[in-house]
This record gives sequence, C-alpha cells and structure tokens, in this order.
Amino acid sequence: MQANIALLDSAKTVQDLTSVSAAFERIGDAEKNQWLPYYYAGLALTQIGWIDQKLDKDKNSAQIKALCDKAEAISKNAEIYTLRNMAATQQMLVDPQQRWQTSGMEAARALQEGMQLDPNNPRLYYLQGMSVFGTPEQFGGGKAKAKPLFEKAVELYK
Repeated sequence: MQANIALLDSAKTVQDLTSVSAAFERIGDAEKNQWLPYYYAGLALTQIGWIDQKLDKDKNSAQIKALCDKAEAISKNAEIYTLRNMAATQQMLVDPQQRWQTSGMEAARALQEGMQLDPNNPRLYYLQGMSVFGTPEQFGGGKAKAKPLFEKAVELYK
C-alpha cells in the first residue's frame, strides 16, 4: 500500500494514474476486508477525470462508483462519499445545464450522507465549497457563499 500511495502522490500522467488505480484494485481484491485500496483506486480514477479532457466521464464515473460500492461493502464511511461526490460532479460537468438535476443532486446527496457519517471531515466541506464556488450567484453560489465552507475545511484540516 505504501509504495502505491507514493506512486499515486507522484503520478503525473493518465497512464501513471491508470496503473496505480489497477494496482490498488488488485490489492483490494486480494485483501477482502480492506476498503482503503478501493478508495485509492477510485481516487486515482478521479484524478484522471480532472486531467483528461477527452475521457469518457460517464464511463470513468461508473468505474469510480463501482469501486465505492466495493469499499462500502466493507466499511461505510465519509471518505467513500467524497469519491461519490467527485464522480457525480464529473458526470454533471459534461453538460451542467442538462445534468444538474440528476448528477448535481447525486453529488449533493453524497456530501450530505458523508456529513451525516462524519461531520468533521474537512474534505466534505472543501468539496461543498468547490460546488458553491462554481455555482452562479443567481443560483445561490459564488465566492462569498463558498468562503465560510472553505474556512471550515481549513479549520478542520488543522
């Protein structure tokens, strides 16, 4: 695990991230009672979704969600919901106007479920802040609304 975490931290290309994701998934499949390998596999795929503009976001998100399902079968926790949020967000960003009511709601629901499990998880507030920051002010978003969420995330990271 530690070697693969180091590879994940240093990965710079889609190929690097794909390889490390596959390695983590193999570990998860071998270690039947560990949820973290599936989490890290999904995290690597999430990073691919942000850097590869030509990627099929729906297919990538489906893979992330499948890894979340495997992880959640072992341990239901807030970290898995951060991945669910990012997968749904990537799907929504393919066509925000059309997908806001489906993928956007799925992303918001993942944050809420994660916060119910761990209201002190800073990543959940960071992701919520990113969502609010990217939402136009006329729809309840913007910098001013996002700032308290980012501040809470920073405080919780401490």
